[in-house]
Amino acid sequence: MLLVVAATAASLTLSAPAAVETVVPPPPPPVPAEPPTAEELAARIVPAVVTLTATDGWTGVAGTGIVLTPDGLVLTNHHVVSGADEITAISAATGLTYDVAVNGYDRAHDIAVVQLGSAQDLPVATLADAPGPGVGSSVTAFGNSDGGGVVVAAPGTIVATGRNVLVRDSVDGSRHRLTGMLQSDAAIRPGDSGGPLVDAFGAVVGVNTAGAVGEDPADAPTAPEAYAVPISAAMEIVEQIRSGAGGGTVHVGPTPLLGVTVTTVREGGEDRGAEVLWVSFDSPAEAAGLDIGDVITSFDGNPVASHGDLETLLMARSPGDTVEIGWRDKTGAPQTATIAVESGPPR
Repeated sequence: MLLVVAATAASLTLSAPAAVETVVPPPPPPVPAEPPTAEELAARIVPAVVTLTATDGWTGVAGTGIVLTPDGLVLTNHHVVSGADEITAISAATGLTYDVAVNGYDRAHDIAVVQLGSAQDLPVATLADAPGPGVGSSVTAFGNSDGGGVVVAAPGTIVATGRNVLVRDSVDGSRHRLTGMLQSDAAIRPGDSGGPLVDAFGAVVGVNTAGAVGEDPADAPTAPEAYAVPISAAMEIVEQIRSGAGGGTVHVGPTPLLGVTVTTVREGGEDRGAEVLWVSFDSPAEAAGLDIGDVITSFDGNPVASHGDLETLLMARSPGDTVEIGWRDKTGAPQTATIAVESGPPR
């Protein structure tokens, strides 16, 4: 500080000292933490992962799950558990095998929430905060690659965000569109579905869902393509399921079963009902008298113009509910019956 001096013709006067202001320099920015090595990253992530096996009769699907709570609430893909009569999980942390119950799912966004029976004190995953990773960010996908029962890491980089992609189920060949996906060049494989996509520090940024792979390495794309549901979008579905509030594309609780496979009938360029392609043995549909070639036109008092209408109306019901179903038989005659919806596998 300087002392201020005032001069006059007659005398020299020294003023009182001014107040002294102490200026504290800002602290230096923190030194960025060093990302863990690949081995350290795996040590953080693998204990919070489970490998899943979902079976339907003689067929089975391998997948992966992300542990959200110590008592075994797990996030995975819908397509991993779809159609399964029995699901089991093995914890990478404990090596124990658990029976799995499906709490709910969102088929349109390929997300499912399952519960491991009798689980306790499991390590849980660390979830990344929004916003998600940007293009060029380093990521690593972890999963039950090729169903080998061992959690494998696949490093990569975010290539794009907000991608819409048409995917095909490798089991039943069905196709549907997923929106808002993270795209990376991690080389994920069948069995990785439902596993965590993590950032450089091990926070989960996405749920591995789809990849472009070939049966023969020579058929594989020149650069791997992998797609993941952003963790923020996945957790919105998780919280809706945990609240018990089904609705929209989210189904909560046991899956209702009618016992038919249907397709949409189009006549004159318009949807005219859901034609029955298959009737399951000893199902509510068989008990009602539905047969192959019949066309379902109403369900629970609501018109059915397509297989999508029937699916939406059915999924709004619960096992044990009684509903009236209407259809046209193969002669075109209208038929109705009252049925009790049963419990079936997730779909």
